[in-house]
This record gives sequence, structure tokens and C-alpha cells, in this order.
Amino acid sequence: MNSKKLVLCFVYEVIKLSKPVLIDFSATWCGPCRMQKPILEQVEKEFKDQVDFKIIDVDQNRDLARRYGIQAVPTLVIEKDGKVLKRFTGVTSADVLSSELRKAL
Repeated sequence: MNSKKLVLCFVYEVIKLSKPVLIDFSATWCGPCRMQKPILEQVEKEFKDQVDFKIIDVDQNRDLARRYGIQAVPTLVIEKDGKVLKRFTGVTSADVLSSELRKAL
């Protein structure tokens, strides 16, 4: 599948979900991304059935990263009904993420 079709499939999948989506744009070489991972795992446990969590490696998904305007990693995007509700760049605490996800529900 070419990258444009992959981007469209991802966007369609996110839009059709009725629950919020937290998209983690990261990279394997990124130290702060590794720091963010356990925080996201904690938040995912809290919202396991209420929020869909997606991890996007920006090196493997450049077109998708470009579509979302990702310029630094980690970048976290909370989206619902195809609309970006909140965006965070850098390591973000579990409290901040949980608070924003509760607002999105």
C-alpha cells in the first residue's frame, strides 16, 4: 500500500471511532519518547475501554507525521470525531493527559 493510501486509511479509522483517540508520535531513537512510554501505559490502563491509543513512529510514517504537522517528538494528539482537541509536545504528565482525556469523553 502506498503511503498516501496508508495516511487516508489511518485518518478514516480515527474519524470513524466514536471515542477519543490519543495518538503518540514518537521515534525509537528519542530519549524523551522512551520517558513518555510508561506514562502513556499508565494512562492507557486508566482509560482502556474509553480511549483508543495509537503509536506512530515518525520515521516509518513520514506522510502521516507531515499531515499532522509533527515537528518534534514526542508529540501527543488527542482527537475525536476527526477534530484535534489538544496537542502536546514534549514529555507530558499522566495527570495532564488524564485531565484532557476526561474532557474529551
